[in-house]
Amino acid sequence: MTPDRSAIVSAPIAPSSARTSPRPSAMRDGTLFAALGVLSFSFSFPGTVWALEGFGPWSATGVRGVLAAALALAALLLTRAPLPARSDRAALAVVAGGCAIGFPLLTTLALQTSSTAHSAVVIGALPMATACISALRTGRRPSKVFWAAAGTGAATVIAFTLSQNHGRPSLADLYLFAALLVCAAGYAEGGRLSARMPGWHVIAWGVTLAAPVNLLVSVVALPQEPVHLTAQAVGGMAYIAAVSQFGGFVVWYKGMGLIGVVRASQLQLAQPLLTLVWAVLLLGERLTATVPLTAAVVLACIVVTQRARTS
Repeated sequence: MTPDRSAIVSAPIAPSSARTSPRPSAMRDGTLFAALGVLSFSFSFPGTVWALEGFGPWSATGVRGVLAAALALAALLLTRAPLPARSDRAALAVVAGGCAIGFPLLTTLALQTSSTAHSAVVIGALPMATACISALRTGRRPSKVFWAAAGTGAATVIAFTLSQNHGRPSLADLYLFAALLVCAAGYAEGGRLSARMPGWHVIAWGVTLAAPVNLLVSVVALPQEPVHLTAQAVGGMAYIAAVSQFGGFVVWYKGMGLIGVVRASQLQLAQPLLTLVWAVLLLGERLTATVPLTAAVVLACIVVTQRARTS
């Protein structure tokens, strides 16, 4: 993916915590970019399952992080991107720890014993967690209608995904819950940064900061875990490194910067349903007849949250 050079010199967008609503054009473009990010992320779990056919969980996490960092660093160098401001480095560290280390590792460990459908519960709860963390971080107060719709959508997705596996807690569930928390923090901080710096810079610096940790993990894990390079394993690794870890975040953070963290996060309510579709089509997992009803409820909640006042 070639970065947009014009984004580097464009005027900064008003912070997401501002008391004004996004312009109609910004709302349209931001929603489109955020939706592309959701679509990109919806393939992450199937891609991870494929990568696990050829790599161990620790190796898969480390290698994807190193490859993503190589792409990000190349883009930063080619565009001569400036170093992040000192005041932004703590937030970038949260992005690195949550989105480039914690979430990939914890979800990969979970997917060893949990189905893709069950693991989608993480994505179902992620918008609510992101919105809550963002509201606490910025002091913004979304409306009661917004919270009611977001809560209904999140509860619907969680109930649906848990019902697919009888709602039994397991070690995988603990991994998923931890992944939810760290990723929500990374999303909230990344979205906040994207309001004043190009969104692709946020994730590029995030995965670059995480590179030393992922490189160490790779060096230690690869000799310990067997590697079987098949076309499917390589394809899965390529996707989670180039798209899930970097390219998807480019459009996702751009969208968050345009329409705000809280609004963008609610688009992700559709992600677990998309993931379930790919689980059936790509992985052959079984899908129940409740999918259309759940999809209708979730899409209705997304419409409400997008139209609700959040100032």
